[in-house]
Amino acid sequence: MENRIWSRRAAPEWKQGYPVGNGMLGAMVLGDVNNDRLALNHEWLWRARHRRRDIPDLSAHLPRLRALFFAGDLVEACRQTNDLLHWPPEGEFDGRKRIDPYQPAGELTLRLWRARTTDYRRELDLAQAVVTLSCRRDGAPFTREVFAHAALPVLVVRDRFDAPHGLRGTAGLSRRGDPECRLAPWADTHAFGFVGEFLEGSRFALEVRARATGGALTTTPGFAALEFRGCRECLYLLSIAVAHDGEDPRALCAAQLDAAPLDFNALLAGHREAHSRLYGRVHLDLQRPSDPRPTEERLAAARGGEADPALAELHFNFGRYLLISSSRPGGLPANLQGIWNDDLRPPWDCDLHHDINLQMNYWPAEVCGLDECVEPLLAHVERSMPHGREAARKLYGCRGVILPIQTDPWGRCTCESPGWAVWTGAAAWLAQHFWWRYEYALDREFLRRRAYPLFKEVAAFYADYLVRDPQGRLVPVPSQSPENRFVGGGSPVSLCVGATMDYELIHDVLTWALRSSEVLDVDADLRDTWRGILAELPPLKIGRHGQLQEWLEDYEEVEPGHRHISHLYALFPGDRITLEETPDLAAAARRALERRLAHSGGQTGWSRAWTVCCWARLGEGDLAWEHFLALLREQTNDALLDLHPPYPPGIFQIDGNFGGAAAVAEMLLQSHGGVIRLLPAKPAAWTQGRVGGLRARGGFVVDLEWTADGLARTRVLSRFGRVCRLRAPGARVPVVLCGGRKVPTEPSAGRDWRFDTRPEEVYDIEWRAQ
Repeated sequence: MENRIWSRRAAPEWKQGYPVGNGMLGAMVLGDVNNDRLALNHEWLWRARHRRRDIPDLSAHLPRLRALFFAGDLVEACRQTNDLLHWPPEGEFDGRKRIDPYQPAGELTLRLWRARTTDYRRELDLAQAVVTLSCRRDGAPFTREVFAHAALPVLVVRDRFDAPHGLRGTAGLSRRGDPECRLAPWADTHAFGFVGEFLEGSRFALEVRARATGGALTTTPGFAALEFRGCRECLYLLSIAVAHDGEDPRALCAAQLDAAPLDFNALLAGHREAHSRLYGRVHLDLQRPSDPRPTEERLAAARGGEADPALAELHFNFGRYLLISSSRPGGLPANLQGIWNDDLRPPWDCDLHHDINLQMNYWPAEVCGLDECVEPLLAHVERSMPHGREAARKLYGCRGVILPIQTDPWGRCTCESPGWAVWTGAAAWLAQHFWWRYEYALDREFLRRRAYPLFKEVAAFYADYLVRDPQGRLVPVPSQSPENRFVGGGSPVSLCVGATMDYELIHDVLTWALRSSEVLDVDADLRDTWRGILAELPPLKIGRHGQLQEWLEDYEEVEPGHRHISHLYALFPGDRITLEETPDLAAAARRALERRLAHSGGQTGWSRAWTVCCWARLGEGDLAWEHFLALLREQTNDALLDLHPPYPPGIFQIDGNFGGAAAVAEMLLQSHGGVIRLLPAKPAAWTQGRVGGLRARGGFVVDLEWTADGLARTRVLSRFGRVCRLRAPGARVPVVLCGGRKVPTEPSAGRDWRFDTRPEEVYDIEWRAQ
């Protein structure tokens, strides 16, 4: 398996570093042996100036605004909507959003005496979740190991030097200059740190505890640093604590360190065991020869035209690693950069973007068996619901709940980007992850307590929000296809009557509410309401170019190659459009995708990853592979991190890493609509391989093996004893065995095969040509 990203040089800049994290703590390791910098983060270290921001009741404006839309004055309707449904009004907006930015905690700097360095290697082992720097200093071997402990709230660093005179240098904590943050450094015997306080009163603390083997450690009171001399080994434990509500962050930090032993071997063993419980659930092997080149050389070769299937394997594993490292139970969801950030004012504040980015971060979670990692996303939605109810009432005069297009961790649902922020689809889109959680786990209690209440509230919002236009159609207005605009519409985003994505989201959330109500046998009276709305929603439409229309009217796009493909939501990540059930709409979705790409679409990492997923849903493995290679070549840096324009040099944005991982899984396994599709979009370049541990809806765990002759073997674990329905590529017939006994199978709907299963039984399937 491809589990190592490595280089023969230190990272020239922060975004070329190697990330470690445990959901709470994160560090970017740059790897300069003489003057190394570990950029540090804590998931809760956000500014809190606007933690309780709110909006007044603006809903009285809605009837007049709708009248403008219905009269066809779209530019004026858009202008007034952006002004009147935004607070403060657009005319008074000073350009400063009230989204609080995610903050760097500081940096740990490790300086060694100057020496001649040879045989340098910097490596991130994804399976171990350890960054290792190794080299020779003046001919003697030196090693530095760094990891964020997967089960304890500490970062661990160990330096070893096999030379008689030992290590000599300094270790220190600092933070970049920030006039809005006051630091109070301190040092004690074998420990040092600082406490930071922002103007608004939020505080945080960093502490390092050190232990040396041989030699001596010395500190100076009032300085967050220590000096070491003659040490064969130095061990550092670091922790960070954040206090927004008056707690003592230094005491919290000390308590976290007290729980961790100053024993490297014990720490490493516990970390490996905890990390492997998550990372080891899925194994992908495309059976390519081991490549001895550093990762950046392999990427350079790919940019030069070389097609390296093993890079897909590495990218897939890296995506899983990043999700495990940045999203763990009890914490926050992965933001635009996961948990890693080096800037006081990061791009888009490292916020939580709800119109593709946050959702894409979790696309690989269910299929890769990382259900624990989904929990922070679900908790974020639930934390936002109280203010989301207020927002639905104050902005639109509706029951139910809405969520904003972008936010921070404080659960506030305010409009913060005039011209972009009037959009009602975020809650419905995020609800998809609650439905997925139920589809994969079949947990009725989760459905009852957490998922169905959300579906019900979003459905209540749309039941109030939908109105009839002059033609008698049931429409959402104002409506937006995120973040696109059309000829004759307003700007920077065109608001309108009925964007296609809104209809797709409304259809899905009402369908989930209906199904949940039936499963739970509750609210039978509401089902007729929801069925009535579904029956009256306008159908998805095919435009004059043969494309799936992006809006209810067949408008021309101002930017035909726009990065968002929101109207293709129903193809992926939704499943309303399929090749089998809706072939005409699938062909229209394909045409829409082709038109986007013909005009240079897919120009961001996340947009390219979404494109790969769509091609996989359309069964086009080679086109999916073509665009996956474009993701590697054009939107991935030498550390394999995803990039967002402007290019050059590109901004690190993590969603493309997660979208790329989901795309690889989507090429190998799909399970929507009650059918487990095996190798539905395998590229021809992936001639042979095997994958184990992928999850399918209905509580199945699937292993696959294929050769140049096609699908060879499948193993299915049935967790809940549901009927298993499989679809294999080509004309193949399954022979199913369970515990040595042959299991009866029967054909179903053409190429599908179905068989009964029992809970926790394993079924081995051999595929034979007909």
